[in-house]
Amino acid sequence: MQLGIVGLPFSGKTTLFQTVTKTHLDPAASGKTDAHLGIAKVPDERLDRCSALFHPKSTVNATIEFVDVAGLKKGASGTTQFTTSFLSAVKTNDALIQVVRLFANDAVPHPDGSIDPLRDVATFETEFILGDMTVLEARIEKIHKQIGRPNDEPLKKELPVLEKCLALLQAEKPLRNEALSPEELQILKTYQLLSIKPMLIALSLDESQQPVMEEEVGRIAAAKAGLGTRVAAFFGKIDMEMSELSGDDARVFMAEYGILESALDTLIREAYALLGLQSFLTVGEDECRAWTIRAGMTAQEAAGVIHTDFIKNFIRAEVVHYDDFIAAGGSFAKAKEAGHWRLEGKGYIVKDGDILNIRHS
Repeated sequence: MQLGIVGLPFSGKTTLFQTVTKTHLDPAASGKTDAHLGIAKVPDERLDRCSALFHPKSTVNATIEFVDVAGLKKGASGTTQFTTSFLSAVKTNDALIQVVRLFANDAVPHPDGSIDPLRDVATFETEFILGDMTVLEARIEKIHKQIGRPNDEPLKKELPVLEKCLALLQAEKPLRNEALSPEELQILKTYQLLSIKPMLIALSLDESQQPVMEEEVGRIAAAKAGLGTRVAAFFGKIDMEMSELSGDDARVFMAEYGILESALDTLIREAYALLGLQSFLTVGEDECRAWTIRAGMTAQEAAGVIHTDFIKNFIRAEVVHYDDFIAAGGSFAKAKEAGHWRLEGKGYIVKDGDILNIRHS
């Protein structure tokens, strides 16, 4: 999974990138057009607990790839312009995190001269909608020229979907918040549309704004949240400092500031919710590992995430949920005695926190 971090200049997006990936970028690089790539481990207390029980040779967290997407620049009017390289870069991301500035800092003024989060969100939204309209208009025009030729049935199915989506965009509605069918989404997948990508609006605050954090999140969510849009907040400077501390020191630091969740935890929780993701575990003395899958996946599909050969060679899955496993004292034998350990077939729908052992030929 790749999440693109976007935002206007001086919004705090590179600070967020460095915080969640624990990387340190040269400040001189902030004005360059190259994207920065980093990997973050997905924190999982369940995996940590299992690792403490089994003392495996290796513990492997799930990971997320973050991209600090560059490419924005100031135009002659002083406002920010979206370059072709920027729009091309975000097409490859599974979801986008738009960092929106709420903090004031006279030493680093906002590029548009004032703090207005709804305006900043609309700036990106408008650019993405206009970009998508250009793509769909060109495709619709081409389809009209091709209809009537042999084998045009696929085009006749595609055309109404594209026309429907174009009408939504013309009404200034991003496609991510529309209830499109799986068939419609499959048709649109080819075009890598921008307004259809799930979006997390990440509000960047300073420590003095802690008392108004929930209010600001609620205000922006009321205006912009939808099926494919969520809103969260983080404290750039505090989270950056906290990311450099060890686990115990970080918890003390969080307690002192009254922070309930780190920026990384917040982003991952929200990203999983946006993309409909969950985790299952495989545990043992050799390895304890967390695997990321889409909610609703079957045991056979989840087995294929471990190894592609497991799909065709799948026999059964031994399953116990993490909560039941811990309640049984971290013992498979006791979990089985309690009736929580069971064998499931290929159609079993894996639950978040399931511990699986795949039987295969």
